[in-house]
Amino acid sequence: MQKLFSFLFATMLVLTYTNAQNIKSPSQFLGYDIGTQFSRHHQVVDYFKAVEKQIPNQVKLEQYGETNERRPLYVAYVSSAENLKNLDAIRENHLKNADVISGTPSNTNVAVVWLSYNVHGNEASSTEASMLTLYKLLTEKQDWLKNTVVIIDPCINPDGRDRYVNWFNETASSPYDINQQASEHSEPWPGGRPNHYLFDLNRDWAWATQVESASRLNIYNKWLPHIHVDFHEQGINEPYYFAPAAEPFHEIISDFQRDFQTEIGKNHAKYFDKEGWLFFTRERFDLFYPSYGDTYPTYMGAIGMTYEQGGHGRAGLGILNDEGHVLTLVERLTHHTTAGLSTVEIASNNASRLNSEFSKFFDNSNLKYKSYVLKGNENKINSLKALLDKHEIRYGNATASKVSGYNYATGKQGSMSINSDALVVDSDQPKGKMVKVLFEPNAKLTDSLTYDITAWSMPYAHGLDAIASTTKVASAKVAKRVPFQTLTDAYGYVSHWNSLEDAKFLAALLKANFKVRFTEKPFKSNGQNFNRGSLIITKGDNTHIKNLVSTLNTIIAEHNHQLSVINTGFSQLTPDIGSPDIKLVNKQKIAMLSGQGTSSLSYGALWHFFEQQLHYPVTSINTNNLSRANLDAFNVLIIPSGFYNSVITKTVRTKLSNWVSAGGKIIAIDGALRTFAGQEGFNLKYKTNDKDDEKKADNLIPYADRERQNANRLITGAIFKTEVDNTHPMAFGYDNNYFTLKLGSSAYSLLERGYNVSHIADTKVFSGFAGQDALSNLDKTLIFGEERKGSGSIIYMVDNPLFRSFWENGKLFLVNSIFFVNSNAFEL
Repeated sequence: MQKLFSFLFATMLVLTYTNAQNIKSPSQFLGYDIGTQFSRHHQVVDYFKAVEKQIPNQVKLEQYGETNERRPLYVAYVSSAENLKNLDAIRENHLKNADVISGTPSNTNVAVVWLSYNVHGNEASSTEASMLTLYKLLTEKQDWLKNTVVIIDPCINPDGRDRYVNWFNETASSPYDINQQASEHSEPWPGGRPNHYLFDLNRDWAWATQVESASRLNIYNKWLPHIHVDFHEQGINEPYYFAPAAEPFHEIISDFQRDFQTEIGKNHAKYFDKEGWLFFTRERFDLFYPSYGDTYPTYMGAIGMTYEQGGHGRAGLGILNDEGHVLTLVERLTHHTTAGLSTVEIASNNASRLNSEFSKFFDNSNLKYKSYVLKGNENKINSLKALLDKHEIRYGNATASKVSGYNYATGKQGSMSINSDALVVDSDQPKGKMVKVLFEPNAKLTDSLTYDITAWSMPYAHGLDAIASTTKVASAKVAKRVPFQTLTDAYGYVSHWNSLEDAKFLAALLKANFKVRFTEKPFKSNGQNFNRGSLIITKGDNTHIKNLVSTLNTIIAEHNHQLSVINTGFSQLTPDIGSPDIKLVNKQKIAMLSGQGTSSLSYGALWHFFEQQLHYPVTSINTNNLSRANLDAFNVLIIPSGFYNSVITKTVRTKLSNWVSAGGKIIAIDGALRTFAGQEGFNLKYKTNDKDDEKKADNLIPYADRERQNANRLITGAIFKTEVDNTHPMAFGYDNNYFTLKLGSSAYSLLERGYNVSHIADTKVFSGFAGQDALSNLDKTLIFGEERKGSGSIIYMVDNPLFRSFWENGKLFLVNSIFFVNSNAFEL
């Protein structure tokens, strides 16, 4: 019997090998040599499906999601027949090894490698490489698959990729033109890099604001691979980049993670050296900001890496670079394939070691802070809980009445009274190191020259009071929320105004044609106190709505929203409901600029905010049409960050000024403020540091030191505490302090005529890096302000309140600006 089993097993191996050898290559399947055309996403998916169909015992496809444009998101599991048959057991053993699930692993000799391609849609060579990598693994590298599970995501960003590929296929010459000035090397706005909502998915891993990211985390958390590679492209004149990464490394990264990156890099170098290919390591691409495709996996225990091939969307099928080299798509995908295969090879050769060190990573006993305790508005707490759920990070409700430790509000040691509503997030859990990264007050920075922002702490981002405690804080399982009671007939109903959830409720009421009031002064009714911004729905205002109470009950049920009943318009403490200080909310008609000059990322965050979060209509106006647009059809014009010198000319600026004076409202964000600063008729002014002597001295700084010296003038995503005038409608729902994420060193003086709603009064950095020269220019500078012009207003938002959609606590400033600021007239 044993001989028969051995014979059958050997026969199965031979058949598997034979089937693998008979797989069509990508070129044979596609009908063109791979790299001579760009493949559309459906063709790539079809190739993976065809390979799965031919050898289902070695390839398994799993759809894990769907994009906004309805393209499927897949991963392929590739391994030996024996491993694939036991795939679930391997996964469970792997998670047991990290104590993510309970139990003792029976086998820790299988390496798990995850290869992610094309997170940036116009860095399109990597998806082509994914097909060739799959083919070569199965036809040439079967030995590596005996102890390795390779997970391939052939295209993280199908919408962006097809935007780029379809544009290129309809634009490019035949044969392709290698001249850099050819139109096929110059993408139109917004380019293929971002997803449907123009988000950079490589900055969205931790925040998971996009459907692609959230869907991916669902499956990523089921595996937590040993190695994760994110394939990219960079400029056409750059050689290949692979690990090890550059400084700064986050302090939680283990010595093994550092060292093994070097081993991987040396293994790649062996193949690149053989072919004479240029490459570089240990420069530019650091491991600090937690939301990248290399850092996020690293903080989840993996060897996370970025691989960068020269080319990018500019390269097309081939381009003559500045060194006189014709860089082709064939060359680019070949480099990516080589690096990908080399990664699998070294994982296979070190499978047991990877398992052993992976288990050690999840020992969190040395972390300084044992618990992070947060309190504040319930909706803001729930928003944070929803994010933690995406990462499968555990939390509970406090059972103590007081907690001491690092106080985020003051930036020093202190204490905070709490109750059972306070949220406790412990670092003593499998993903404790990710907890530290997300919640730490100020991440330790070993080098100020970083690739991205240097601050992101969740208590600041979500607007919550918090304490980081060096001792574990007692907590219990989160209690289920009690459903709200339905409403009965009354004079009116009041909603508090504190969070984005309240704004969503307002948007739903307006879309249902409710007339809604808001109060500019605090009042008391039916024994309850209501602050500025509270929404009021009265029976008398809404006689046009049939079945008012039942309709309102439907809306509050959909939003799980609490309303308070008032039985009279006569308030216990004024104003009364009929006061001129309690105004109707206008059903604003909003326009927003897009196109040339507009930052696609800023526009995309706003677009996503209106469609997927606030659920309120907005009309996009292309900047090419702005000079002839009928702005009288709108109440509000939002100008995202951007560079508008070529599109907002003096004539257009005059048009905008006249429209505002007639009652319009402009909301200018971040870089858009340059359009108005220092211009005639506008109160906004730059604040500059006139240090002529120091500027002259800069000329004596050696060439090699100039970049580092320039860091003194930079602010790389640092958090500052601002003072807030929360009596101004723009700040309703806020306390008298707001923590802002400052993305650059641009500074604007306080408005001489207007309202300085939020400003920096103390240049203390609460988190992140800011150079000394930049800090010296920030004192008493504007963050958010309103300038009245005729009957209208211009809202200045120096810092982007919607940055990457993760800075949750800034979003209400935008909503307030739309619906509450200068709301003196109701439009029928």
